[in-house]
Amino acid sequence: MPRSYRRSAVAFLLCGVLAMTLFITGPAQAKDSAWTVRGPSPHSGPLAQLRLDGASGALTLQVSRGGRTVLEPSPVGIVTERADLSHGLRYLGRHDRTVVERYRSTVGKERSRTARMTETRFRFRGSGSARLDLVVRVSDDGVAYRYVLPSGSGDVLSETSAFTLPPDAAAWLGDYRKDNENLFKEYTAATAPTGEYMAQALFETAGGYALIAESDLTGRYSAARLIHQQGQPTYRIGLWDQRVASDGPLSTPWRALIVGDLGTVTQSTFTDDLAPASRVADTSWIRPGPALWTWLAGGKPAGQSLSMQKGYVDYAAQRGWPYVVVDAGWYFDPDQWDVTDPDWPRNSWIPQLVDYARERHVGIQVWIHHRDLDTAEERELWLPTLEKWGVKGVKIDFMDSEAQETLRWYDEILKATADHHLLVNFHGSTIPKGIQRTWPQVMSMEGVNGEEKRTNTPQHLATLPFTRNVIGSMDFTPGAFHRAERPNAGSDAGEVGLSVLYESGIQDLAGTPDSYDARPLARRFLEQIPATWDRTRLLTGRPGESAVLARASGSRWFIGGTFTGPAHTAEVPLRLEKGRWLVDLILDGPDGLVRTPTVVRGGQTLSVPVRADGGFAAIACRWRPGLSTCDRP
Repeated sequence: MPRSYRRSAVAFLLCGVLAMTLFITGPAQAKDSAWTVRGPSPHSGPLAQLRLDGASGALTLQVSRGGRTVLEPSPVGIVTERADLSHGLRYLGRHDRTVVERYRSTVGKERSRTARMTETRFRFRGSGSARLDLVVRVSDDGVAYRYVLPSGSGDVLSETSAFTLPPDAAAWLGDYRKDNENLFKEYTAATAPTGEYMAQALFETAGGYALIAESDLTGRYSAARLIHQQGQPTYRIGLWDQRVASDGPLSTPWRALIVGDLGTVTQSTFTDDLAPASRVADTSWIRPGPALWTWLAGGKPAGQSLSMQKGYVDYAAQRGWPYVVVDAGWYFDPDQWDVTDPDWPRNSWIPQLVDYARERHVGIQVWIHHRDLDTAEERELWLPTLEKWGVKGVKIDFMDSEAQETLRWYDEILKATADHHLLVNFHGSTIPKGIQRTWPQVMSMEGVNGEEKRTNTPQHLATLPFTRNVIGSMDFTPGAFHRAERPNAGSDAGEVGLSVLYESGIQDLAGTPDSYDARPLARRFLEQIPATWDRTRLLTGRPGESAVLARASGSRWFIGGTFTGPAHTAEVPLRLEKGRWLVDLILDGPDGLVRTPTVVRGGQTLSVPVRADGGFAAIACRWRPGLSTCDRP
């Protein structure tokens, strides 16, 4: 047989065998594709694995740390009015880069920061001509991703983004509410009741702790909440708006997971690291610091009294506190004013108070309702006036929404307050989500069940440092010694400690002058609270049980601790630098606060007696012979 015939016969035979194989086994299935994204330290920190299912074309993201699971394979996808990009995806390629950014923060856990992340941009095609880029970032303390859509993608209808935890992972969750002011409670990932939760949920897994977060949220999108079905360990992303308007290219907010041991999570600045750089070129006018806030002390009558506010200014000046915050009651209904009058508003005494306070080196900040700033005309009326008077900042209240429309208002008010050199404290608000890096005049935000509430629990106090306060400054307003209903009412030392335990660019101290004067040791400690922190360290704790944090200002460390349960002696590792330290402890004594100085070496354990559901405060400084106190004039 000629050679050419032999080749043809063999080819015919092979085709027949192949056809028979396909007949027997059916069509070949497309293979899954998987990609790994490692952080800048490849042998430590979290590892992200993205997988594309060959059959469905759906994406999942998995996170591990040290070879142990943190996040089970979790859905990734987004649906627009023109394309369902949660399945049917085809891989087109990827681009890798390293992100290194150095920046200074006006507030927060530390001033000088360096963000190091690896970034991979995955490109996919959906049905028709639909396109989707998925950007994944991994740092030593977190994993984040965002969707990038081209022009013409249309409005966003939903995300299929979700976080699937190990079912038995301990979970600390707060029920969702529009102002983010609910208590945190402990469950497991699967047994938490069916419902909606705030997007600041903490889980403890075999691979470490994981805190769900969001960053770079602006008016181009809608805020997220977590949706859970009892019995399932999955927490789906739900958006406030059923339709998110988008008329051009879109980069969604980052879906973030802060990952590590408890100290790493607590000290993390990952949500700020992901956010855009500062939009305020000159930050020299931005000055954080403690404030005397008298709402819990005097309520609206105090806000309506110039003489009372002058008294508060005098008291703040004596304490060295740089601000007094005047809350509701200081201004009349603008509808009753003649806004065409050049002396408008002629009935306000705030300019007099500002002048009085300026002579005493105290700045005035004022409360104002969102409804008086919710239009461009109102902002143009109020903000230049406040700037002209010399007011240093505004506490804006009652937004009570995380809708896209409200987030667009945030975009406008942030630019306007920066233009008029006004510090900002948002109440009745969303939570920071990177806002303080982009807009450094934001000193603090409420978004917390704080001292103002009458529903706090000791467990909630011991959870906040590991959840809400990880994400950004938190206006809890500690120091209300006069309130009998506070959960640590039996521990004045614990109340003092909250001023360090909770970070806020404007630390609104909520007590009365009389209550401070009755507690001279507390008053002396609060007089020394720094305006900013250089470093933050978790000394010990567990969510819902205890928390002890140390924050450095210069060469001194300030320490605050809170505990739940019966009275006991707490063993606190002094995780400071080597050498001998003088630790000035403020403790609860039988007849009030007592000061107990002790000398300890860095790394040793400090034994601290605490009352039931109580705590303590301390200042640590380098010991030298003859030194008996860390106090400074």
